[in-house]
Amino acid sequence: MNTTVKQKITAASLLVALGIIYGDIGTSPLYVMKAIIGSREITEMLVYGGISCVFWTLTFQTTFKYVLLTLSADNHGEGGVFSLYALVKRFGKGKLVIPTILGATTLLADGIITPPISVASAVEGLEAIVPHLPTIPIVIAILSGLFIFQRFGTHRVGTIFGPAMVVWFSMLTVLGLSQIIHHPDILKALNPVYAYRLLVEYPHGFWLLGAVFLCTTGAEALYSDLGHCGRQNIRITWIFVKSALLINYLGQGAWLMHQPNQFLNGQNPFYTIMPQWFLIFGIVIATLAAIIASQALISGSFTLINEAISLNFWPRVALKNPTNLKGQIYIPSVNTILWIGCVLMILYFKNSAHMEAAYGFSITVAMMMTTILLSYYLFFIKKVKIGWIALMLLVFALIEVSFFVANIVKIKERWMFLFFELFIFMVMYVWYFSRKINNRFLKFVNLVEQAPMLEELSTDDDIPKYATHLIYLSKANKTYEIEEKIIKSIFAKKPKRADVYWFLHINRTNEPFTLNYEVIELLDDKVIKVVLNVGFRIQPKVELYFKKIVQELVERKELNLHIRPDGSTKYNAEPDYKFVIIEKFISVENEFDFKDGWLLTSYFWLKKLSLSDEKAFGLDKSDVALEEYPMVYSPVNNLELCRKQKSNLK
Repeated sequence: MNTTVKQKITAASLLVALGIIYGDIGTSPLYVMKAIIGSREITEMLVYGGISCVFWTLTFQTTFKYVLLTLSADNHGEGGVFSLYALVKRFGKGKLVIPTILGATTLLADGIITPPISVASAVEGLEAIVPHLPTIPIVIAILSGLFIFQRFGTHRVGTIFGPAMVVWFSMLTVLGLSQIIHHPDILKALNPVYAYRLLVEYPHGFWLLGAVFLCTTGAEALYSDLGHCGRQNIRITWIFVKSALLINYLGQGAWLMHQPNQFLNGQNPFYTIMPQWFLIFGIVIATLAAIIASQALISGSFTLINEAISLNFWPRVALKNPTNLKGQIYIPSVNTILWIGCVLMILYFKNSAHMEAAYGFSITVAMMMTTILLSYYLFFIKKVKIGWIALMLLVFALIEVSFFVANIVKIKERWMFLFFELFIFMVMYVWYFSRKINNRFLKFVNLVEQAPMLEELSTDDDIPKYATHLIYLSKANKTYEIEEKIIKSIFAKKPKRADVYWFLHINRTNEPFTLNYEVIELLDDKVIKVVLNVGFRIQPKVELYFKKIVQELVERKELNLHIRPDGSTKYNAEPDYKFVIIEKFISVENEFDFKDGWLLTSYFWLKKLSLSDEKAFGLDKSDVALEEYPMVYSPVNNLELCRKQKSNLK
């Protein structure tokens, strides 16, 4: 059952929410109005219509869809596309895999677009002070420093994020109010009629939605960071954030309406509404806010990949915990990929204006995928009537498809960034579906039937003892089953005699932070299966957890393990454990169609590039024995297996 983890609402928790969540959407005033106006003539229809579209987009997409509706779809207090997928995947029968992969892909792509566009927009303000200043090297230097700093953790600088964002949103409010008093008629722009006129009557007005959409690009972060801050903290702080954003947009619109020029001429309304004496301070504050926005996306990318690994959407890669704080993860490979992607983005697009289409395109896709998963959640878990869900889908589909069409048209001349998204998508697609094929050809045997042979081997003194405790990792979900290859490994030409045979199955749960275990004794103190239930946000430190389990069993005097030798000696007090890892490889005997062959070949190449089982499960190299096992996917062998199963049924 879905349970909600409530978090207390305090001044500190509200400050944390401001610092973690709103960097992306909070820095949107840096470029939204500039993108809407562009090189067009400044008219009342354009300015009022643009602000009206921004207001109603923030209301429908951010406030209604995410703050009120999507935040309710929590998985034991956690949010994000993978948390939502874990909740509803049992209802989708495989149909939700592609939407989930697309949603995760575009969110990761956001991690290479948000830092460049936010930092570039902030640094470009220096051009008002120093014309023709080369900003690209400055942006690359700031981004490089940010990624280098990731390995040390963010707990020290993280304490300033909340206060810094309070300063940022307060600045947005003051600057906006200072302009609204000069042109209070700008408040009429909140009327939806102006939005309608812009989209219908203004020449090519519909295509301005691509620029309007930039105001809500950080909405996905509200849901992804649900577990860090709590639903109520997000909802309360959103009132302050939305007010500050709206006031600043109105202030920029007021300035546009009472300034004398017909065109922007390359100016950014965000910086032009600042007093000249405050400009340098404003640029510094904006740059700090952009760095905070970038940090939030980078940290979110690490969390996303960690969940993807647990749910079998991404190859196992090295994970590090730079601090002792819960949930703080550093993934060196992902950090490098994001850094290279960000640098290439700024070199390819040159300035923030050229990044706008790519930015909107990625997040629009992520939002559409969230809508699909959310509809399953509302229907199957919340039991909302189908009519209301259909109405919700119609409204959000109309809004999001419109934004998608407006964004996709703009990227025809800047489409190279799609290769990054294609790379992420293919990695997730190959890893998920090839594992499905791989698991389909696994053969299982009845472990209970093998228990007498294991007992006989264990007591056969003619066979040299291999280990006191012999542990195999098993994929078998059923208690009484074990992989055939494991049995073959034990009864090989040189049988592995042990006092106790352990079979450890890691069960990834649909809840984020589950960590418990079950012990099933199949043969008294001889053949034992352990099921370790691990949440998708927990790193499976197998050896640490296994030794802790055995220690608890001994202390509780269960299974009589406390009265038998554990393999320790006077020379070494450590118990004698030996983990056996079976490394699979594709046999030359394989016969499969092109798609399966391509998937499996790609899968095994990815396995070579990814972390070994030994490192992925936190096993000590001295306690591990590696074996190679050929994987044969021959239709002939599969047919023979089917005949045997049919014969057994008879």
